[in-house]
Amino acid sequence: MTRQTADATKPTGDEASPGKKIWELAWPQLLMMFFHFWIGFFDVYVAGRIGENVQAALGMITQTLLFFLIVAMALSNGAVSTISQSLGAGRTLRAKRYIGLCLLLVLAAGILLLVAGFFLRGQLLALLQVPARIEDITTKYLLIYLLVTPVYYLFIVSNAVFRAQKQVHIPLLSMVLVTGLNTWADFGLCFGGYGLPRIGYMGLAWATLISVCGGCLFNTVVLGLRGWLRLAHFPPVRWTKRALPYLWRVAWPAGLMQVLWHTGYLVLFAITASLPREEVVALAAFAAGIRMESLLFLPAVAFNMTASILVGHYLGSKDFSGARSIGLRTWGFGCLLISLLGALLWLFVPELAQLLSDRAPVQAEIESYLRFNILAIPFTGTTMILGGVFIGAGATRFNMLAIGGTVWLVRLPLAYVLGHLVLVSATGIWAAMLISQIVQATLMFLLFSYKDWYRFSMQSRKIQTQSAGA
Repeated sequence: MTRQTADATKPTGDEASPGKKIWELAWPQLLMMFFHFWIGFFDVYVAGRIGENVQAALGMITQTLLFFLIVAMALSNGAVSTISQSLGAGRTLRAKRYIGLCLLLVLAAGILLLVAGFFLRGQLLALLQVPARIEDITTKYLLIYLLVTPVYYLFIVSNAVFRAQKQVHIPLLSMVLVTGLNTWADFGLCFGGYGLPRIGYMGLAWATLISVCGGCLFNTVVLGLRGWLRLAHFPPVRWTKRALPYLWRVAWPAGLMQVLWHTGYLVLFAITASLPREEVVALAAFAAGIRMESLLFLPAVAFNMTASILVGHYLGSKDFSGARSIGLRTWGFGCLLISLLGALLWLFVPELAQLLSDRAPVQAEIESYLRFNILAIPFTGTTMILGGVFIGAGATRFNMLAIGGTVWLVRLPLAYVLGHLVLVSATGIWAAMLISQIVQATLMFLLFSYKDWYRFSMQSRKIQTQSAGA
């Protein structure tokens, strides 16, 4: 075993400096999320400079891409849980085989989705209720985003593989590369800069394809150089039959939660698109606001990933009380940091709205969206970080029940009632988002505090997923 592997598999039950453990994993992921934010920001900025129709179409199709990535996100949750718990238990070969299994599964799923999406693209656009004035742009974007899906799948899961090993600096470097390529292609292809051909709004879609391919290639090369991607590590059929049940137990609730979450957002976009008045303005504000909100949302994702890594390693080493303690500390530290960032962002909401659009009606709606969603930040942070705890433990069904249930039983009905019947404006939709986040966070904290979520771990369930030689 190499020194690097030994470090990755060392049990993490020592509570001498939990704050240091959290920060060592959190800061590279916070920085990674910062670069992720700039990808979305420059996409929206360039789209805004071209026109509100492009900005609205980009918002709808970007949300559709997130729906396409559901399977990859589910498998990445399964990868983090299985690999981190295996390394925490010192089962290095089992971890390597899970790496090979997850990569094979995600590649096959990405290709299947590409084919299915191509033939069903008409039905998808009809389901989104795309306004006629942006239908042509949205259709062209959809074709490119379908093409990028298999590569994006590999990129997401390979990043999860590195995180599960606590090698969080590698996804950071990968995201720096993707951000650089995306920004270069955004400005170059849309406006004809840097010696690139000027292709207008389609440059945004091609920029995504180019940058994600670059990041995926980088991850694949590093996995190979570090010895984590070898033909011998791809699992035999007998081992796969024994390993799949636990991966399935983690992945299917995570996948269903992603389905409920992202279809909820698609329905929310449809509710916004069908507002009685100013629907295109509201859609443009939604697309721009959600990207700016990610400045706060993505740090919560960083602490979500940190919690999942640490909890997985603690549970792998059978330290159940340590897993609970580190989960609580990560939640407290993360929520405090994110709330402070939200308070700072609140001071500059008008300036940010002006930066994201040059039209006064869109600026006003962006400002309204941001006010509501900044108020929701402590609750968003609670949901995301405790969700990471449940991912590390393999208790993804709690995320599915609390998050998915709240979206469909609280957010969407309330958004329609407030947006279409009471306030008859997008303000009602933004208010429904805030209320649902409060309910969601409350449910997640109750589950963390009163349910034995650690019983879903491999050690607690005594699941033997390794082959005789592992």
